[in-house]
Amino acid sequence: MNILFRYVAREVLTASSMALFALTALFTFFEFISELADAHSATYTPWVATLFVAMNVPGRLTELMPLAVLIGGLLAWNRLSLASEFSVMRTAGLSTPRLASWMLILGLLIGAVALLFSEYVTPYAERAAQQLKVRSTSGIVAQEFPTGLWAKDGRTFINIRELHPDAKLVDVRQYEFDAGFNLKLMRRAESASWHDGQWTLRQVTQTSISGGGTRTRQQPDQSWTSAVTPDLLAVLMIKPERMAITALYAYIQHLDENLQDSKRYRIALWSKLAYPMAAPVMLILALVFAFNPPRHGGTGGRLLAGIVLGLVFHLSSRLAGQVAFLQNWSAPIPAFMPVLVFGCAAMAALWWVERR
Repeated sequence: MNILFRYVAREVLTASSMALFALTALFTFFEFISELADAHSATYTPWVATLFVAMNVPGRLTELMPLAVLIGGLLAWNRLSLASEFSVMRTAGLSTPRLASWMLILGLLIGAVALLFSEYVTPYAERAAQQLKVRSTSGIVAQEFPTGLWAKDGRTFINIRELHPDAKLVDVRQYEFDAGFNLKLMRRAESASWHDGQWTLRQVTQTSISGGGTRTRQQPDQSWTSAVTPDLLAVLMIKPERMAITALYAYIQHLDENLQDSKRYRIALWSKLAYPMAAPVMLILALVFAFNPPRHGGTGGRLLAGIVLGLVFHLSSRLAGQVAFLQNWSAPIPAFMPVLVFGCAAMAALWWVERR
């Protein structure tokens, strides 16, 4: 890439970083105020609430990236226009298609870095934050279910009354059926822990049912191999939108194999795949505003319009996912529809200002 591209990229990246920092600080402050309302117990103190909010920052960075890139692009191009640098670039023969290609390349680089960040940092930070809060409050996950957590593994239905953050299970019940859907075995364990790729059940009571009657036996320990692993159970502690792509794919496969609804997680998976395209669309949209000559003024109005457009993009992405979930649309539609709509609008606006 030439010197001019590096110069423009530095301006855009600097402004986008500042915008991302400001937006993250603002939203984090609001979240902190909200958490303080719950930080009144002996274990969940304001200090723990502060740590919890700090651990959620990576997820907040991922969510705010498109909006920050749009604001950063607006600020950068506005500064270049006010300094007449944009006019000099245009006079020197820098064409609109080349500028758009620069924004596309830079946006894809930003999107790729953000995707890697959301894949390898955000899920672990989110899980650590949720575990911290759970340990500091009730110490149990999924207690809101009246009968605990239910899962299906082949012909076995599993009921877990309590799921602890360290993957320890309490009061585990298993109901195994034969090919004719007749109950053939019931097993209950006081607890279960994960070691070396399998569960170890403690204080097990097992009842076998056959045509000749029932037979009950008790064991202090029993090994249990199942597709229900701590990684799968961890999805209860992380929002699908903040899960890693690999974890989403594995959980979708598990749900499909057990004939369970995976629509919500499919939408989240496709949204993650479409996520890198948001940054180039936002940068091309910001480029449109650079064609307004500095003498026309309206810097504040352009910035406000950009913020509104970014919020509309953010809200439309979420709304599309909800509508797709309710209307049973194909998962790629809500993921790529906002990107395609805003991308086409940005290219049309760029063509319009170029022809004016």
